[in-house]
Amino acid sequence: MNSLKKILLGEQGLVVIFAAAFVIVSLFVPNFLTERNMLGLLQSVVTIGIVACTMMFCLASRDFDLSVGSIVAFSGMAAVMVSNATGSIPVGLVAALLCGAIVGFVNGIVIARFRINALITTLATMQIVRGLALIASDGRAVGINDPAFYQLALSRFLTVPTPIWIMLILFIFFGFVLNRTVFGKNTLAIGGNPEASRLAGVNVVNMRIWIFALQGLVCGIAGILLASRITSGQPNAATGLELSVISACVLGGVSLSGGRAAMSGVIVGVLIMGIAENVMNLLNIQAFYQYVVRGLILLIAVLLDNLRSSAAGRRG
Repeated sequence: MNSLKKILLGEQGLVVIFAAAFVIVSLFVPNFLTERNMLGLLQSVVTIGIVACTMMFCLASRDFDLSVGSIVAFSGMAAVMVSNATGSIPVGLVAALLCGAIVGFVNGIVIARFRINALITTLATMQIVRGLALIASDGRAVGINDPAFYQLALSRFLTVPTPIWIMLILFIFFGFVLNRTVFGKNTLAIGGNPEASRLAGVNVVNMRIWIFALQGLVCGIAGILLASRITSGQPNAATGLELSVISACVLGGVSLSGGRAAMSGVIVGVLIMGIAENVMNLLNIQAFYQYVVRGLILLIAVLLDNLRSSAAGRRG
């Protein structure tokens, strides 16, 4: 019994649960395994998957970012509005990335330099940035003038939509950064023990600023792809994204207490979130019930994190 519990709470346990859920859903949900549905499922988790790449670093360093949904919407608005104003899509894309990175950098400065709680800081910037998006657009969706902008989301490579390839590339890149670079090792060290990391020569303040700036930049990428997919800049886009991203990360084994993260787990967590929503859509379950399911997934994710931390504490 103890060995079974150990497996289920470990990283391999998540893969076992995911595989079992995938098989059950494949057997009992019509049209789930069709190529069209599989590509649709992956398309639906692109925004969550991309943002989860850097949320993993935030959580692993004992921080979190509640402003990601607002940054995604604001960056998408910036991409569309600047592209329309200048007639240049590349300029719009650069503007979106800069907007995301600047908001993330400000978050990092306030949290790391001024030592303001991450919850309060990112809750404030969530409201401020969403407000700026609404003010800039006068509360309305902004249409895209150049149809070439749509190709960011509609183009395909080897029959697979480009946004899915971008998500996969970011998974590989940030997995490498976490496991094979000093930046990744320092992130985990800060999450494990910030004071010990500082004494060991790690610049904890600068590391936290860079993590939040990186989070903002990646939100910019997600915002561009989302605006292209929904064919407009939407000031109310990505509402509630932060909770889905945190759920996926924690479900994937990233500790809310910091110091523990794995990209493979985050990928599985993202896919579990995507499958849950995809199945509910295939079964024509009303959107109201989907809110309940997403809330339950978040609760289960936090419970699993608590059990993992307790198990790790007993081993320690």
